[in-house]
Amino acid sequence: MVKINGEMQQAAGKTVAAYLEEAGYDSRAVAVEHNEVILPKERYASTRLADGDTVEIVCFMGGGC
Repeated sequence: MVKINGEMQQAAGKTVAAYLEEAGYDSRAVAVEHNEVILPKERYASTRLADGDTVEIVCFMGGGC
């Protein structure tokens, strides 16, 4: 199990890119923290999630005040 945004998910073995696509995220509009380290976008496709990992996904939103 992988803890993603505070919730346990069955995501072990998937790449970050695959998880983002499956979960409906636009990888161009998010930042991913993997085990407390910001993951560069070019590593999304090569980084595999493992049991015990912690992931935080932050979405960027457009708009103004």
